[in-house]
Amino acid sequence: MKRAHPFALSLLAGATLTLLACPRSQQPAQPPPAPTAPSAAAPAAPAAPAAPEAKHDAIDRATFNKVAVRLNLPLFWIADHDDDNAVDPGEVATLLFYPEREAWVTDGAFTPAFEQAYAEMKRCAEAPQLPAGVTPEEKLRRELVVQDLDQGRPTLIHSDFTKASAPDRSLLEHMFKVADLIDQLFEIQLGLVELKAMVPADDPASQSLFRRNWGPECVAPKTTKNPACSAIPGAPKPRVGVYPPALQQDEKFCEALAKRDDAEALFSPFVVVREKEGELVPVPYTEAFKANMHLIADELRAAAAATADPKETALKSYLAAAAQAFTDNRWEPADEAWAKMNAENSRWYLRVAPDEVYWDPCSRKAGFHLTLARIDPASLKWQQKLKPVQQEMEQALAQLIGKPYLAREVSFHLPDFIEIVINAGDDRGAMGGTLGQSLPNWGPVANEGRGRTVVMTNLYTDPDSLEVRRAQVASLLDQPTLERFSQDQEKALVSTILHEAAHNLGPAHEYKVRGKTDDQIFGGPLSSTMEELKAQSAALWYTGFLQQKKIIDQRFAQESYVDDLTWSLGHISRGMYTADGKPRPYSQLAAIQVGFLMDKGAISWNPEAKAANGTDKGAFTMHFDKLPAAIEEMMKRVGQIKARGQKAEAEALITRYVDSDKLPHQAIAERFLRYPKANFLYSIER
Repeated sequence: MKRAHPFALSLLAGATLTLLACPRSQQPAQPPPAPTAPSAAAPAAPAAPAAPEAKHDAIDRATFNKVAVRLNLPLFWIADHDDDNAVDPGEVATLLFYPEREAWVTDGAFTPAFEQAYAEMKRCAEAPQLPAGVTPEEKLRRELVVQDLDQGRPTLIHSDFTKASAPDRSLLEHMFKVADLIDQLFEIQLGLVELKAMVPADDPASQSLFRRNWGPECVAPKTTKNPACSAIPGAPKPRVGVYPPALQQDEKFCEALAKRDDAEALFSPFVVVREKEGELVPVPYTEAFKANMHLIADELRAAAAATADPKETALKSYLAAAAQAFTDNRWEPADEAWAKMNAENSRWYLRVAPDEVYWDPCSRKAGFHLTLARIDPASLKWQQKLKPVQQEMEQALAQLIGKPYLAREVSFHLPDFIEIVINAGDDRGAMGGTLGQSLPNWGPVANEGRGRTVVMTNLYTDPDSLEVRRAQVASLLDQPTLERFSQDQEKALVSTILHEAAHNLGPAHEYKVRGKTDDQIFGGPLSSTMEELKAQSAALWYTGFLQQKKIIDQRFAQESYVDDLTWSLGHISRGMYTADGKPRPYSQLAAIQVGFLMDKGAISWNPEAKAANGTDKGAFTMHFDKLPAAIEEMMKRVGQIKARGQKAEAEALITRYVDSDKLPHQAIAERFLRYPKANFLYSIER
């Protein structure tokens, strides 16, 4: 399970561009003509002074990066280090996970490939054009594609391995290959292989959208519900590759599968559903995706063999165990090896497996992903603070929830702080990124509280993101509440720690009521929403717990509450449902929390009040004196719904707070969506 972050929305300064994208030129850059040798009879001409290198200052940085995305160029202007308003060779990065990988700089100078790309970027910024003969419908589609792209702000995750050891370089090379293979496998799961060829070859913006969004559909808030917005003319709807295509023609096929006697077998997270001789049967991932999984297994075994550092035996063991799981579909041994890794016995965080289910229309099938990160030693500080009270956290929550839930022994790993290097497959989203994650989701390691929780510390920390986040918050909170808003990243990190830890506390995924798990009781989508609601409600409740234990003080707690409120408002701004009507778990849990706390008087919305920015009308106020009791009541109610399997009560929360006008949805969305959302890009210097 993971805690997504809705922020990292950055200012998009610079020139305003029209919404037409340029087709990229297919002509290679022409080298300069060779100089003619002087005649032997003529005196040699004096050497001409070297021409000064052209200054690349026609496009500001924000426009440069935006147009690069439109042109599907693996190019990013990191920063204007010398403040000369021009891009220089030392200021650009080549991006991973693009179909083309260009060398933009050689020997400290721009290459012809960069010069050609820059010329195209200037042309598209100044006078974007469409191919001749484009129909009005196609013109509209391409304009919408650019609108969708422009709602994302390119945000770089850059890692420097120029001083890395030979073993680390070897691991990186193997993981880059695994990442590409994981991407291919996840594309198969999403049903994208055939659709990819349908994206117009002369439309780089659509090619870019298909790459970024993992398919043809638009995902940005202002375009996601427009049926004409698609990377493919005609807007074909993707059919995931884990159920028969014919079955998916029925919009309620998930409900139909859930009613079958063999639903448990068909909904197993590590199988696909296939039709054989007129019957639906489960087929293991290793059989359905055999060729792809064997390639990944081979690469993981090679990485394990190359891991010779005696300080990385835990990593070596996990690589070997993961390779075996990709061969036999038995993921529990790999989970056991993975759970033995931690911040004290490895410098790396690596997870390569099928895990999260949010991508699946039925929210049942595990999606393939890879996360490679470096351990941040700062995690040990909070581990040392929370480890002594983790069992007490479980006992306190069990006492609050009451019967039938009983406290159990918990021994989960407290969160490790990690710095992301690369994400692949289901981990690399189109918009925003995951701040925290608790895995695995199934099996003994999860059920016995032995999983791992991580918090990503190098996301959403760039200056632009912090500036815009404050602007958004100031547009929705009144001044007294804003005074408790902190840009200290530690507040968000601790909240994420508590959220992820809570996935291992109380009635968790493997907990059963009357012999049934939460998936079976609530159904996939509602089950996901309720589990995330439990975890985020616990994050709020445990904030008060930590204050009582004097692990944090009152100021820290209040600033954490404001951080969590703004986290919720960010998710509410995205809307409660996707374009095809699928619930958004984080958006729905956020609406339930804010609505519940409004009912209890802990948060209020005054449509006539001035927001803290002095401009917007209508503002939230957080009443800190009423918060602890209201949060405790909310946690108790949510915990009891989970512990008692009360589906009707869960649906009542959806009705009251999600499918109603209890919240000022329009004001929240308008103020948050003034700014584009972070679209994370990746580069490695080595």
